[in-house]
Amino acid sequence: MADDKMNFNATWAMAVGGMVGGGIFSVLGVIIQSAGEWAWLSFVIAGLIALVSAHSYNQLSIKYGEGGGAFTFLRKINHQGFAGSLSWILILGYILTLSVYAFTFGHYVAHIFELGSWLPRVLGVAIIALLTFVNLRGVSNTSTFEIITVYGKLLVLLGLAVYGLAEWMPEQLTKGISPKPWHAAIMGAGTIFMAYEGFQLLSYDYNDLKNPDKTLPKATIWSVLTVIAIYVLVTLGTTMIVGADTIIEEKEVALSIAGKMAMGTIGLVIVTIAAAFSTGSAINATLFSTARLMENVAEKKDLPHLFVKENDENIPCYAILIIAALASALAIIGSLSSLVDAASIIFLFTFGTVNFIAFQQQVKYKWICITGSILCGLAIVADIIEKIEKIPFSLIGLIVISVSLFVFRPYILKKIK
Repeated sequence: MADDKMNFNATWAMAVGGMVGGGIFSVLGVIIQSAGEWAWLSFVIAGLIALVSAHSYNQLSIKYGEGGGAFTFLRKINHQGFAGSLSWILILGYILTLSVYAFTFGHYVAHIFELGSWLPRVLGVAIIALLTFVNLRGVSNTSTFEIITVYGKLLVLLGLAVYGLAEWMPEQLTKGISPKPWHAAIMGAGTIFMAYEGFQLLSYDYNDLKNPDKTLPKATIWSVLTVIAIYVLVTLGTTMIVGADTIIEEKEVALSIAGKMAMGTIGLVIVTIAAAFSTGSAINATLFSTARLMENVAEKKDLPHLFVKENDENIPCYAILIIAALASALAIIGSLSSLVDAASIIFLFTFGTVNFIAFQQQVKYKWICITGSILCGLAIVADIIEKIEKIPFSLIGLIVISVSLFVFRPYILKKIK
């Protein structure tokens, strides 16, 4: 039976893995298409919202002394109904996120082989299946995998960024596209917010951390700061190498194109390997933490009791298997832009809610929390304005699903029971 606890190194790696895997590899082309030469600023703005939200998550987790994130925080202030409904929507957000990671993994790896449009989808499902097996093996295996993959991919990303920045050709930021006003960065920040969702996964793992009251805040804050720096450097460096137009046209594999232009076939292979491990570690971290969330929700009778059941390694096995199956289906049928955008709105809403709870509960530096809640709300509005004309059906679908979950959740639970 696995009883290992995650130390600071493993906790930090879990958070960084959850963010970077769904960040720069998945959304670089999406944000450059939206914000142009100000894409780097979009990452800074979204990162600052994430940093404020990390403070709220940390303070509330320490205050209540248990995992569960927004679901637990809402129940603690006697909003059980809202907590249950939000948890269902949040789980949907994580499943969407997992599908983005799998989609990205499949396209990067398939880009080398060029065997047909079917291969990326098959590879996406395969990586989810493999990492489901890794998660079912227990916490110690998961932590070791995260530490190894995070340091490897950060080295590759920094190498690519340094190469591009050394060339320093600012004209590449607007190559082949129309220049954007600076405020396009504000609109773009909401679009790619899912790139920062990974840090709050740690709040679900509270009971799996060594000395969580110290490890959790230290690991989350440093992980967000690390990721902001990585995103800015890689965005600028990669665009210097290949130009904005190429990144938009090849958004599914933009960093591999940059690696090939920088170092030829060797660069292509190295970046593809980094992308594979990056998205793989993000799948790994998200599967593990979302399963813990589902277990917590099921223990409070807001999900079927099936999701409470654990295997011999103390892992909620049925929760992981259901999450993996749904994410695989979405990875097969979804598109990158629509999946990214839907997940971003869900996380912005959740983070805004947590920030407001932290303000109400008068945690340390509560003015930071209310600022975060307001910023999340503004980012949602900006995202809706940005996307209502471009992908209205995806946006309307997300709204309909979310409202339906809030309205029909009690009836669905009654039928399941």
